[in-house]
Amino acid sequence: MKLKELYEALYQKVFSVPFFKKILEKLPFLEKVLQYEIISYLVFGVLTTVVNLLAYWLINLTQGPDYDKKVLFTVAGIDFRWIYLANAVAWVVAVLFSFITNKLFVFESRAKDAKTVLWELFSFFGARIVSFLLFEELLFGVLAHFMNDWLSKILVAVFVIVFNYVMSKLVIFRKKKEPVPPETEGSMTE
Repeated sequence: MKLKELYEALYQKVFSVPFFKKILEKLPFLEKVLQYEIISYLVFGVLTTVVNLLAYWLINLTQGPDYDKKVLFTVAGIDFRWIYLANAVAWVVAVLFSFITNKLFVFESRAKDAKTVLWELFSFFGARIVSFLLFEELLFGVLAHFMNDWLSKILVAVFVIVFNYVMSKLVIFRKKKEPVPPETEGSMTE
């Protein structure tokens, strides 16, 4: 059974229960929020964040207890700390995980031709590089100077998830509109 079919079966069971059915009736917007694509994106987004945090932790574990104070090099008076490198490597690992799960499970891209798959891959990484530079490095770097690096990682993750969903949905894995068959084009049911 495909993940989407499993989710839809579970959704039907849960919302056939009178208590949950009443919740949907009182809060109709929940039906849109609870669609498979959004829920699976959030689940895999959380898993991607866990992969990122786990990789970050494992990398820093190799540097000992004062990993966050270790300076790799200094340029123009700016210290480039170990945690920036660890953050970048953790990001690469997380993006690879995210591409695979987004392509296969969230947006269910069935593209198999090399041109489309390469376009998806490069545009996915391109969008992730933009979010990496804006959020993972710039925002993380700013926040890490004012607060704990772990709190910074978690706050940045929220921005990253929202930005990446919008890019994936509207640009990278957007569904191509099926051509309308000529015999139904322009016809209206009377």
